[in-house]
Amino acid sequence: MKKEPFGGMLTVTGLETLFMVPLSFILDKDPPIPVLSLMLKKLSYLAYRVLSGSWYIYDVNLLVEHDLETGADLPISDAYTINGQPGDFAECSKDRVDYGKTNLLRIVNAVMNAELFFAIAGHNITVVSQDAASLKPFVTSYIMIAPGQTMDVLVTANQKTLGGQYYIAGRQFYTDKTLFTGFNKFNATAILQYNNGNNTQDPETIELPPTLPSYEDYDAGISFRNRKRSLTVQDVPKNITTRMYIAGAQNQLMINVSGNVTFALAASLNNVSWVNPWMNVLQAHYQNLTGFYTDDFPDKPLEFYDFVSDTLPANTTESLLATKVKVLEYGEEVEMVFQAANVLNASEDHPMHLHGHSFHMVGAGGGNFDFDKDPQSYNLVDPPFVNTATLPKDGWIAVRFKALNPGVWLWHCHLDRHLSWEMNTVIIVQNGATPETSILPPPPHMPSCDAPSTIKKKTSQFSAKQTTT
Repeated sequence: MKKEPFGGMLTVTGLETLFMVPLSFILDKDPPIPVLSLMLKKLSYLAYRVLSGSWYIYDVNLLVEHDLETGADLPISDAYTINGQPGDFAECSKDRVDYGKTNLLRIVNAVMNAELFFAIAGHNITVVSQDAASLKPFVTSYIMIAPGQTMDVLVTANQKTLGGQYYIAGRQFYTDKTLFTGFNKFNATAILQYNNGNNTQDPETIELPPTLPSYEDYDAGISFRNRKRSLTVQDVPKNITTRMYIAGAQNQLMINVSGNVTFALAASLNNVSWVNPWMNVLQAHYQNLTGFYTDDFPDKPLEFYDFVSDTLPANTTESLLATKVKVLEYGEEVEMVFQAANVLNASEDHPMHLHGHSFHMVGAGGGNFDFDKDPQSYNLVDPPFVNTATLPKDGWIAVRFKALNPGVWLWHCHLDRHLSWEMNTVIIVQNGATPETSILPPPPHMPSCDAPSTIKKKTSQFSAKQTTT
């Protein structure tokens, strides 16, 4: 395989961390790896760590700031990395394992704007956990992991071919507009090398894993998602007190840039794009201050239409800029159905992440959610218990959780470009009846938050006034 040289300034953002831990024991359980905690108690040493992230040949922070000011699309990374290298077979990208031993890889996708496919040449992968919750182990030749997700997998070093050297490879899973071909097609690589291999293979001849799906293999992404089940029967909320139907979309706003009216990209939940107040919502909530947010985030879209249509009307493109939150009472049982909207013909996957809570992903499907039929297909027995779940392109997901963590919690799309475009809002969980179920007070040394001398309001000149100070 031809090497691809890279030059310029390296900006690593959102490092991913992979831990590989040899296991020198055999569990006499069925399934063989029931809980990771049991495995970790028996580990004798930590073998090594692999770091991967995003590679930019310029100062990405300056460019993001400029793009947000002008309304332009946000920058695309030039490569993905493993151990800080794009995969030019540097020594730091070689991970050594012993033949016959099983290795635990703890994978975190913290890449800014890409779901990733991941595979190892010649080796199957056993998935055992996501987001620190055990799954029923299943064997696969690849994984798909979204930004914000963590995943634990097992790999057994049981091959005797290729001189003991095997490619570890990751590439983007792309679900945005098919007409756009400028996405990052770089294959991040490292070499899995056996300690007792002959190590004579020319790195130029090492092949990418043939099981690594192509960039736009949508079926591979959906197939992997559908295999996840919790290890044990789950206590899924069934007495739902709050139901929400939330459309996620990319939008555009008309803004004035130096006297010129132009379109700026945005994103929304139920057609609301979040605006940060100058005082954080947590402090305003705790001190019972008004004027910084409103508690009227809509439980459903203001208008229903064919969300997945390829010919949506122009009046669906502009979102409302506002600081709207959702308030839940302590102990409420909540169901959220997220619906992908094809506004601007730009429907794509949205990894939805909720701070402060994990949730049961009880259902998913393509097209518009059917309120009568789709709930009948929910998995209320052993759905995966996660804190990040992908809303699929032109589809929907349903999650349930119990609001048992009082406080102010951000929930958002975990693609940084969509978060920057304000596809996020806040959930406030009210205090319970006891000190143990109430939010902790701020520390005594917490500095005060004073109003800035000037406040820049972020509004669209074609929307109603949306911020208060």
